[in-house]
Amino acid sequence: MTNPEEKPGMPEVPSGSELEAERTLSAMKAKASGKSEKLQKVLADLGLGSRRAMEVVIDEGRVEVNGKTAYLGLRVFPEDEIRVDGKKVSRDDAEEDLPRVLLYNKPEGEIVSMKDPEGRPSVFDHLPPIDKGRWIVVGRLDFNTEGLLIFTSSGQLANLLMHPRNAIEREYMVRVTGELTDEMGERLVTGVMLDDGPARFAHISDQGGTGLNHWYLVRLSEGRNREVRRMFEAVGLVVSRLIRVRFGDLELPRGLRRGEKSEMSRESVQEWLLHLKLAQQKAAEKGEFSHGHGRKSAPRRDRRSQAPKRENREGGSGRTGARRPRAHGSGTRL
Repeated sequence: MTNPEEKPGMPEVPSGSELEAERTLSAMKAKASGKSEKLQKVLADLGLGSRRAMEVVIDEGRVEVNGKTAYLGLRVFPEDEIRVDGKKVSRDDAEEDLPRVLLYNKPEGEIVSMKDPEGRPSVFDHLPPIDKGRWIVVGRLDFNTEGLLIFTSSGQLANLLMHPRNAIEREYMVRVTGELTDEMGERLVTGVMLDDGPARFAHISDQGGTGLNHWYLVRLSEGRNREVRRMFEAVGLVVSRLIRVRFGDLELPRGLRRGEKSEMSRESVQEWLLHLKLAQQKAAEKGEFSHGHGRKSAPRRDRRSQAPKRENREGGSGRTGARRPRAHGSGTRL
């Protein structure tokens, strides 16, 4: 007999006892084989979206495993058949595929989102087509911020780079109206309180300036919304230009103009991934403010790269001085 309260068209979800039994069986199979993975991780690794986005898709009942509606916490095996919105997901050689990595020099005036109600230009408008999955952006830059954006076809790689526990360092060139005093600099490296909690730079170095404008190079190991701008505002200075020039071991390639992109070569990606695998993440050390460190004059702006030239940056905290893998500037200009 049909349950009058049952809504037509809704996915068939196992009952409480059936769900518990399936979870127990799944856990037993996982322990026995050691080859299972969480469903949301598998979907993210295939480039269908972030793990959090895949959790939402699963929770909405849009994913089936072996003909049954999936649930959060389900572990799947290589032989399992997965369907998303009724379409079969191919997992053939997914683990062996080398992810594609794209470097993009974001100009001011573009959003880092695929959809915008206001119809503003998007960074996704400039990306090349991709055979499997979709391009996933690593971190975000706000509408008025320029510089390095990393895109990859691997959800797993994107998650590794963005997860807060890995504390991957970012480096920015910051132009402010005014000049930092020693007291302001010390506050920024010891910590200032923002609306969403304390924040600090691992390093600040003075890059010089002329007139009212002054340049600083800063490093930090997290990426909260408008964090760099808000930190300077906390000490009474307004950021007039902000450029991300490095994310972990990847630098903004010199000569890559604003709005241009460059795909890393397979060799560069392999070297970079090996470096990521071998590198041990360490807690950020206490930062230091080096007043006057670096260049004494305003950094020269290369109109071809649209990023200030940087020199004499060694000596700040958060840098080891070890040779970085040549992962940037060694791919194909698109």
